[in-house]
Amino acid sequence: MNEPKKREIKSYVLRQGRLTQGQTRAFTAFWDDYGLDLSDQVFDFKTLFNQQQPVYLEIGFGDGDSLAKMASDRPHQNFIGVEVHKPGVGHLLMLADQFQLANLKVMNADAIEVLAKIPANSLAGVMLFFPDPWQKRKHRKRRILKTAFINEIIRVLKSQGTFHLATDWQDYAKEMLVTLDQVTELENTAGQGNYIPRPDFRPLTKFEARGHRLNHQVWDLIYTLNSTKNPF
Repeated sequence: MNEPKKREIKSYVLRQGRLTQGQTRAFTAFWDDYGLDLSDQVFDFKTLFNQQQPVYLEIGFGDGDSLAKMASDRPHQNFIGVEVHKPGVGHLLMLADQFQLANLKVMNADAIEVLAKIPANSLAGVMLFFPDPWQKRKHRKRRILKTAFINEIIRVLKSQGTFHLATDWQDYAKEMLVTLDQVTELENTAGQGNYIPRPDFRPLTKFEARGHRLNHQVWDLIYTLNSTKNPF
């Protein structure tokens, strides 16, 4: 008798919402230029981007405004954005075309599946801004910052590559800090037990701006990969 398959715990709930007409058109008109599909093959950045320059991955870019600004402000870097919610992907495709962002690729996929297709020691940085905090205690098992996820981040980062996180939930910020400070392959750039001041190079999102109006604090962390302790 076959054992029932254990259901995987997802770090997100697929709340797709309705796509606007513009977002729908963006998938048809711009996907071939900016979209990136999952395949059985490991990604080859030399064929994905016209310019061979450092590649950064943002996991969960929301509506894509901040990622589009980063890609526009930093043409000397390449970016891959991953988001499961289709309206946000459509919106970023529109922005990519509006600003002609040749250094940006967009994915509508699960971040865990995407990480598995990225070559080891290939990313200059990974960004995880305002992940779903799953604030109810019974739901915290869905938080993305788990051992398997962290190991994948370590695997894909180059030597001295960065893992940049931000959240406006204090208990999640503490969990991030305590968890990552214990990872020997990662070094807290602010020193163990400390957060960094909000960096100017991280664009202010609409979500974050709304939080500021409500007097919500935001915590940023940046870790670098210690190559001498990287097992990959």
